[in-house]
Amino acid sequence: MRTIALGNQGLGVPVVGLGCMGMSDFYGTSDTKDNLKVLDRAYELGCTFWDTADIYGPFRNETLLGQALTGRREAITLATKFGIRRDASGAWLGVSGHPDYVKASCEASLKRLNTDYIDLYYQHRVDPDVPVEDTVGAMAELVTEGKVKYLGLSEADSETLQRANKVHPISALQTEYSLWSREVEEDILPTCQQLGTGFVAYSPLGRGFLTGAIRERKDLQDGDWRLDNPRFQAAALQYNTALLEEIDRIAVSKNITSAQVALAWLLARKPDIAMIPGTRKVPYLEQNWQAMELDLSSEELNSLNQFSSDFVAMGERY
Repeated sequence: MRTIALGNQGLGVPVVGLGCMGMSDFYGTSDTKDNLKVLDRAYELGCTFWDTADIYGPFRNETLLGQALTGRREAITLATKFGIRRDASGAWLGVSGHPDYVKASCEASLKRLNTDYIDLYYQHRVDPDVPVEDTVGAMAELVTEGKVKYLGLSEADSETLQRANKVHPISALQTEYSLWSREVEEDILPTCQQLGTGFVAYSPLGRGFLTGAIRERKDLQDGDWRLDNPRFQAAALQYNTALLEEIDRIAVSKNITSAQVALAWLLARKPDIAMIPGTRKVPYLEQNWQAMELDLSSEELNSLNQFSSDFVAMGERY
């Protein structure tokens, strides 16, 4: 099993973790019993870096993980997030980084997760109306109180990350990164390396596109938020087929899955990163985990780099 130290503060995690967002929201219907089976199997495999957020569900995803943590809390590196506001009906209420909100959110997450500490606590989105220094200052107080061990930011730019790091060490920055989302390579990854901040890639499978399972809009369930996403519109899906076909070609030649090719590409990037692919199926979890054992040749990596540069309709990610 490959591991990585996130930041300079000693937070070690497997390089392949588990993103739990889709177990409660956004990607169509799901089943609690099936989700718990995935979490049980993740624990058995050693996939013990679990990622959630208070808004997933909303709120139900943290409760789900709270059930799965029973009897194994110390073995799990638990990450959750605050900062995007939703009400119980799911309505979006904007973002908040106010210190009082930080602390109230943490208390609510601890209760839902059925734990007395969070390993990695992220600000989910930066509040443009609150200085990040104030937000991270409140987060740092949670560390002092023993309620949080390590701090993270999600989707923050380099300048914000640098400012936050002056208040308290930021152990991890979480941002989208995959063969069809490579913007972080220009500025974010070098800044993380400079500061000693670890990087956690979310949506490493391109929100499912890079698995090959979504080739047309009809492959998505009613209610799936990707139906409104720019990259899942018909023209974008058609344009991106060239990249998918190259991934498929490599997968067939190596007798592995397209998803494993996409993850192996990301695992070959430097500096080392952690990733949190999401799934609701045990076989896919096992395939994602096995990607750590795979190597792509320099020719395969170069080909994927070229295709991802030339044949990906970037556009807006949301």
